[in-house]
Amino acid sequence: MRTRFILIQTSHAGNVGGTARAMKVMGFDDLVLVAPRWANVLRREETIQRASGANDVLAKARIVDTLDEALDGVDHLCATAMTPRDFGPPTRSPREHFRQLLAGGPGQSDDDRAVRPAGVAFLFGSERFGMRNEDVYRCHACLSIPTDPAFGSLNLAAAVQLIAYDWRLALGPWGSAPISNPQPRLADAASVAGMLAHWEQALVAIGFLDPAAPRKLMPRLNQMFNRAVLQEEEIHILRGVAKAMLETAARSKR
Repeated sequence: MRTRFILIQTSHAGNVGGTARAMKVMGFDDLVLVAPRWANVLRREETIQRASGANDVLAKARIVDTLDEALDGVDHLCATAMTPRDFGPPTRSPREHFRQLLAGGPGQSDDDRAVRPAGVAFLFGSERFGMRNEDVYRCHACLSIPTDPAFGSLNLAAAVQLIAYDWRLALGPWGSAPISNPQPRLADAASVAGMLAHWEQALVAIGFLDPAAPRKLMPRLNQMFNRAVLQEEEIHILRGVAKAMLETAARSKR
């Protein structure tokens, strides 16, 4: 199962190095940085020092401009946040969520319990502001690490280490039998995002969505489709529905 750690708008080079070290000791090496403060952050001296030998993780890491670019090939997204949001995905402790995820996940029928994600991404926000609401809304779950309520702020690299450790425990030790990912294949995050953009265009065209006052319609649809655990074939069906709505709207204007 592919595992990716995504740091969004990271401002401290040392945390990038610390993250690489935290990942390597748990056996992970897929790191993506979204719009970091420093364009050369992977080569900065502080980054390399804090990596403490995890240079291969830094060498493989990618820097991208947008979150969409960081999500290729992953179909299950986990946000990280210290406090629950009033709206958005369910908030769970890492171990609670990982147990559900590897058991097949909530909201699936008995026939689908064996279907697990092909790729999981853990998203971490900037050191100063944390994760933006719009990024959290895209995720299937929000992981909250139990901490002292009076002092709950974790260093970014420390948070990565805790998540990586719990995920390693859930997956099992090195050399254990790999978790199978039977057909049908789940839709990845990029496919879901593309489908939602198509639906947004169609809903505006038929007058259901007012772009001047969208409220939270699209994030709510995002959460609804996340709970449905969409398969690739279902994305094609939903895209077909959006196409038909657009064609019907165009004909009505002739």
